[in-house]
Amino acid sequence: MLAWIVGTDGDWVTTIVRIVLGVIFFAHGAQMALGWFGGPGLQSTVRTFRENLRIPAPLALLSVAAEFLGGLGLIVGLLSRIAAFGIAIVMSVALLVVHRKFGFFMNWFGEKQGHGIEYHVLVLALALTVIIKGAGAFSLDQVLYQHVFTQNGVTLGVGTERGQ
Repeated sequence: MLAWIVGTDGDWVTTIVRIVLGVIFFAHGAQMALGWFGGPGLQSTVRTFRENLRIPAPLALLSVAAEFLGGLGLIVGLLSRIAAFGIAIVMSVALLVVHRKFGFFMNWFGEKQGHGIEYHVLVLALALTVIIKGAGAFSLDQVLYQHVFTQNGVTLGVGTERGQ
């Protein structure tokens, strides 16, 4: 299982997808967690989740962690599949609970009460790419995989112990 989690083929297209997704979610998570970039900070974010969205505080904290830590993980390529999965869960909940009632399109002109689901669908597609393909090139996952699951250039199978 660990071999699949960190395994990747070093593809540069996947690297671009991972890093862009990571930067976006790190920045958004930093707004919610730390109040950076004009964001509300953790206390306000949890209160908004609880009072406006009826989402319990522990789930709000998990959401913030998935975005902030998941974004950071994607940027450096550490446990990228898990980070992308966490972001996919957050976006799925946001799509279903908050945004689907506003239709497909973003609210570019302020004519609706909220934004539609187009952004969330895009994020889900990017996250799914990372979940399926792994971190790509220039990632800590690739380094971990090479050092833990290969020996003298020969890939070890899952469940195979080193030195046998």
